[in-house]
Amino acid sequence: MPHEQPPVPADLSPPAQLPWFRRLAARLLGRGLSRLQAQHRDSWFLGHATGQRSGHTDGLREGYERGRAEGYEAGRQVLVIRDTRPENPGVPGQDDKLFDDWRLPLSAELKKRFKADVAQRLPAEVQPSAAQWKLIFSDTPSTCVVAGAGAGKSTSLVLRILLLRHYLGYELDAMTVVTFTRESRKDFIKRLQQVFALWQLDLPAVSARELVRTFHSRILPLVRSLPGFGQLRAFETLGNEMPAGSEDAADSNPFDLRLNDAQRQQLNLCYRDLLRDSPRFAELIGALRREALQLKPLDPDHPDVQKRVQVTQLAAQRDEELCDVIEDLWFAAGAWPIKGIEPCRETVQIRGHSFHVHGRLQGQDGWVVLGFDPNESAQYQRPGAKLAVRAEWAVKRTLFQAFCDKPLIWLDNYASAKRLAVSLAGDAVAGPGFEYKVKGELAPAPLLDAFVAAASFIENLGLEVGGAVTAMSFPPGDSDGQFFEALALYWRALEAHLLAQSPPVMTYNRMFALFGENNPENLQLLPDPLLRPLAHLMIDEFQDVSPQIVSWLRASLAEIRRRGPAMHVGRSAQHSSLLCVGDDWQSIYGWRGSSPKFFMAFTKTFPSPANTRVMLVENYRSQQQVIDAAEHLVKGAQAIAGKKARASGVAAALPLSPVRIFDRDEAALGQTVIEHYERGESVMILFRKSSDKLLISEHIQAVVKADSSLPAEQRRLRQLTYHSAKGLQADAVFMLGDCQYLTSSPYKNQVYRLADLGRAGDAQPFDTAQKEEVQRLAYVAVTRAVRHCYWHVEAASGETAKLPRASSQVDGRQVFFEDLRGQ
Repeated sequence: MPHEQPPVPADLSPPAQLPWFRRLAARLLGRGLSRLQAQHRDSWFLGHATGQRSGHTDGLREGYERGRAEGYEAGRQVLVIRDTRPENPGVPGQDDKLFDDWRLPLSAELKKRFKADVAQRLPAEVQPSAAQWKLIFSDTPSTCVVAGAGAGKSTSLVLRILLLRHYLGYELDAMTVVTFTRESRKDFIKRLQQVFALWQLDLPAVSARELVRTFHSRILPLVRSLPGFGQLRAFETLGNEMPAGSEDAADSNPFDLRLNDAQRQQLNLCYRDLLRDSPRFAELIGALRREALQLKPLDPDHPDVQKRVQVTQLAAQRDEELCDVIEDLWFAAGAWPIKGIEPCRETVQIRGHSFHVHGRLQGQDGWVVLGFDPNESAQYQRPGAKLAVRAEWAVKRTLFQAFCDKPLIWLDNYASAKRLAVSLAGDAVAGPGFEYKVKGELAPAPLLDAFVAAASFIENLGLEVGGAVTAMSFPPGDSDGQFFEALALYWRALEAHLLAQSPPVMTYNRMFALFGENNPENLQLLPDPLLRPLAHLMIDEFQDVSPQIVSWLRASLAEIRRRGPAMHVGRSAQHSSLLCVGDDWQSIYGWRGSSPKFFMAFTKTFPSPANTRVMLVENYRSQQQVIDAAEHLVKGAQAIAGKKARASGVAAALPLSPVRIFDRDEAALGQTVIEHYERGESVMILFRKSSDKLLISEHIQAVVKADSSLPAEQRRLRQLTYHSAKGLQADAVFMLGDCQYLTSSPYKNQVYRLADLGRAGDAQPFDTAQKEEVQRLAYVAVTRAVRHCYWHVEAASGETAKLPRASSQVDGRQVFFEDLRGQ
């Protein structure tokens, strides 16, 4: 309301003014009376009234000004307060947490009792450390455990389960422990039963197997609960000798992409039907076949070309005889002639000289040249010739690669030619019959195998194949564009083909996608007993999870929270929790779509009202210099901050010995292996390629023979790839071969960006991740060693010298390395 001055009272109005003569007489008379101190009653009242009016007016004015100022200030403060309020004060915030705000009911008395029981029943060398007790007693809904190599995490997880089951009364069917492979699952079950027995608790094998699962064995029952899928089979386990309903059948190695005959049969049947029904698919397959079989060009300035171009004339003179010899070998092998290829001896001009081909693809513009099968003797010669046929053939191939401008199909061996013959004859049920190399892959693969590998990678990233292909792009003329268009058509057809089988078949990736964040309504169809085992999850090796698995976990936890207390009525186990154990330094399956991103950003991936983080820095396996050397190898990779392991327990008392790096020498490596084995130590030989295993075997035959004659539990020699050695250990570890990223993958870089993996603004996020992964792979290999580690690496040369390699991280100035290369 506006402030207004009140009106003057009516009875205080001034009287009319007297004439001047009267005013003068009144003033004189007034002065006289004042001296006599006399009063005139009316005058007194008149003066009093005038003063009252004047005082009242001044008082009102002063009060008005003061009140107006104070009121304005008070009013201004009220308005400021009102301005700070939100525009929509009635809209609440959004709760995006995956868990209720609750705590595990662990009293100080219960903790004290459990610690006392553990101290009494477990040996002194496996008593938990302070950090391990923090893991065991974590009371928050989510827990992230950073556990380096040899940190003793398995025993801690076993004690956590014992705490929940025996001391808190949680039902076993409210918990799941997830391991990644069948072997690690068996080891964990054995340890769990042993510890439970120390508390006189009976844990039947069937209950232990139900509790300890792989991701794959846990998802299968969920899908089988859906109408019509009660007997569903997983594509990855087709051909497995175990019964289809066996839980062990689902414990396949998630990183094994090898296809068996049963799987290949389904792939080929789908290929046959799609080739018949889809003209566009048939057109794409024809283009891919031509691309795959055509001889790849070679730069005329290449050293091999420059060396062999000098004998062009001589090679042309003997070429027809060479063709005769090659054809005779193919005919004897039953690989020539080939139906669909018209035999002919057309000539091709190479630098002005005539060379011959063996045939032409019927109905197509493509010359065919037969190669020298690698299974034939390398010493085989034409009568009277100075060079072996293999050498003559190599000269011709190089000249054609550099100087032939016609489409040319070069059949390298009998086996590939027979596959091509079947394909050209129209027997599509046998498959495409040719190999294709996607850019960025190390080697070509049968076309359908390449389809499976690419589709699996895309789906592991949580993407749908068709949608991902639509979002990808390739340069004009790039055959990978045709490959991925064909893949999108084929993959949709394959999923339908598999579901049409009796009983139906489905890939594990599709199972996870069915219950992922994009399909929450499917989770709502599940009865409580099927969802309940996911309520309290404990996951090992969490750094190796894929985006597809993460989506499934998040969706499952969100559904459990949505159902609320009604899901847990009458049970001790309430709410839900997640405990993940991992080590980002041991993330080595990025080439399959796994990523340490979700472990490194755990609290963001799994939002929770409260989270516990545990750092297990004690290493109970390796002596300190092995630890320091391994950590130095990964210092260039992104990692969780604050990790620095220290040798603990028995490992802390082991003699120090640096990791020794040598120039590659299989004979010297073999001799050192024998020395350690004869000392009674356990030995592990790690190699990067299967061919390396063959190269080393001739130098350690005596040890292999002696070790294989012992009972399995007494054997002390293992030969493994770097990847398959994870989780194992030996007194002495021998590493054969460097860890190096040898290629660049355009398509994987694209889908990595689609999946929001990698750093922002990185145009090659997958390549960047792989350059860091080679360092982590070396870390995994070195940390298998308890006492000694020997690393034999080949010298860098040519183009490979420019590529990232783990051995470049070796610093001979450090006391934990002894770099003996070049000596």
